[in-house]
Order: sequence, then structure tokens, then C-alpha cells
Amino acid sequence: MSQHFLLSKAAKTLSLAQVLRLSDAEAEAMFSQVRWPATNGKPVCSHCGGLEPYDCRRPNGAPRFECRACGKDFSITSGTLFASHKLPLRTYLGAIAIFCNEVKGKSALALSRDLGLSYKTAFVLLHKLREAMASEMKGRVVGGEGKVAEIDGGYFGGYVKPANLRENRKDRRFTNNQSGKRKVVVIVRERGGNSVPAVFRSEGQALNFIRARVAKGTVINADEGNGWNDLHGQYEMKRINHQEAYSLNGACTNWAEEYFSRLRRAEIGHHHNIAGVYLLRYAQEASWREDHRRMANGDQVQRLAGLALRNKPSVDFSGYWQRSINRL
Repeated sequence: MSQHFLLSKAAKTLSLAQVLRLSDAEAEAMFSQVRWPATNGKPVCSHCGGLEPYDCRRPNGAPRFECRACGKDFSITSGTLFASHKLPLRTYLGAIAIFCNEVKGKSALALSRDLGLSYKTAFVLLHKLREAMASEMKGRVVGGEGKVAEIDGGYFGGYVKPANLRENRKDRRFTNNQSGKRKVVVIVRERGGNSVPAVFRSEGQALNFIRARVAKGTVINADEGNGWNDLHGQYEMKRINHQEAYSLNGACTNWAEEYFSRLRRAEIGHHHNIAGVYLLRYAQEASWREDHRRMANGDQVQRLAGLALRNKPSVDFSGYWQRSINRL
């Protein structure tokens, strides 16, 4: 039996111990290299793009630059998801390393304990990292001529605690016995390629999303849910009845089920509840992890840090400290 990738040496190229041993200057140099790769880590003005800023470091040692062209000052994280940060850069790098090392997700409570942060700080930081992950999926189209994609839906949230006595329990499969918060995560996943998740009230509402994200000529595999029937007019479809088999005559949704396995384990083992306005972000996180599951953890850290530093300040958590969170 071949060795699992996570057990191999290739998967472990960066440890948390290595990150914590970095000096402030080394962490600063690493962030600079990720932020400005085109200039080999030399600062570029985030306001005008000037290439001749000078160091005007603050008295507390926090890195700061002032542009000779426009006269404005900026930092390594100005205009990024980490803009206006209060923590040392090494702490952010440690948070990214911890987040990437957890293959099924990381709870905000656990991260707050690991790094000595408040729960709210850890919660917001993790959601900013999920927002960075989601930026990779913006406008993504999967499939194409000769390629195969799988679609499936899984329901999350809206848990209703059953009554103590058996005679008082209600069948929660009926709509009138549900909380109304339950939503379906629909995953579109190309075999051997990338995936795109989305959240809807029902599988049938996802058809326009699927048509927009799956290229023409793609062979789509799906289960026998009625919500997918209208796709037969645009795509070649292969359907699998899971009451008969998991895979039959070349039709299966095992790649989609692998994604839901990761998302379910994240819900059960780490978060316990991933419903409501944040469900999409957790779904996108699971998709990013599944797409990059064969990437070394050091490369994952570099990639995620790069995404965070290339994205503008958060659209979801702008002004959260004034109790004005921008809902998804």
C-alpha cells in the first residue's frame, strides 16, 4: 500500500516551530517577499506604485515606509486583508501556518488558545483567511470538452433538538418541522481538477449557477435527485442511483462525496455549527483544502499568504469593531 501524502516528507516542508523561531526581521522579510515578488521584496507604494520609498519605521519598531513620489506612508499590509493590523507579522504567519496544517479546518477558539488571542480576534482572522481562499474561486469555470465534472448537494445547519420522549418527537424531514435555517451546499468538482461551491435553499435553485460554472462539452455525473433533471438539455449526463451502488457503469459522484466528507468532518470535529451567513465561507475553505490537498504545507502557507496580501481589505469584516459587520 502506498504511503498517504500527509505522512510523506514532501507534505511537511514547514513546521510551526520554524515559524516561531523567526525573528521579527525575518518575518518582515518573508512578508515583503510574498507581497512584492516582482521587486524581490523591495517595497512598492500601495498608493501610487512608486518604487523609491524610504524606511520611516515607527518608534515601536513596526515597519513603515514613506513614498518619495506621493509623500504618503504605507506598511507591508496596507491595502490588503491584513490592513491596520495590530499583531506582530510573525503572529499572522504563525496563524496561517496553523490554519494550513489543520487539514479539516481550525476553530477560532483553538487558534485563540494557540496564539494567546481573544476569541473575536481569532474569529475575524480566520474568516479573512477564508475570504482569501475564496478569491481563488471567483469566476472559476470547470470542465470542458472531454472532461468530467461531478455535482452534488449536502444540507447543513438548521438543527432541531429532538424531544426527550419518543412520542413527542417529530419527523424533521417535513418542512413544517424544520427551523427554516437549513441550506444546501452545492459542489461542482472537476475530476482531477478544481471545484466551486455555492449555497442555496434547495438543489433546484443551483441550476443557473451550474450552467455558469461548468463549460460546455463537459460530461456531468450526478445522483438521481430531481433537482438535476433540467441539466439534461445542456450537458451529457450520467446518473447514479446510490440505493443500488456508489459507482456503476462509469457513473459516480465520489469526488463530490470526498469534498462533503471533509466539510462534514470540519463541522463535527472542529466547528460544531457552520450554518447561516458564514456557511459559504466554510464551504469555500473546504473546497480550497480539497483542491490543494497534495500541496506541501509550506507551499500552502506561501500561497495563502500571497492571496491575503493581494486582496483588498475585507468586504465581510470591515468595521466589525463598530458592530457593523457587512453580512455575506
